[in-house]
Amino acid sequence: MFSAAKDAVTSKAAQVYVNGVIERYGHLEEFRIDSKRNRVEMVCQLIGETTPIGVTIENYRVEVEGDQKYIMVLESSATRPWMQAVMRDHLNGRRFALPGWAAAAL
Repeated sequence: MFSAAKDAVTSKAAQVYVNGVIERYGHLEEFRIDSKRNRVEMVCQLIGETTPIGVTIENYRVEVEGDQKYIMVLESSATRPWMQAVMRDHLNGRRFALPGWAAAAL
């Protein structure tokens, strides 16, 4: 129960944060974190696309180095082949520093 509530709050904060990062490309309509399954599901409306794109981080790992936490994307998928290829080339296997609020939540 607590985990689901924490995920819901973190998902809303993450949606606002990610929308700021991707505003040149579009926006997120939905963002859901399932920290028990290490899974993130998003629905994006990208500029130039006529319908939303589903994006899923199928599996991620949180790593700690010193006092900094990172997220490493292990597997991902998308509802558009071109987006899935971009994610596999530029997202899978890379790690990204987490903002403090996200590091505490994950």
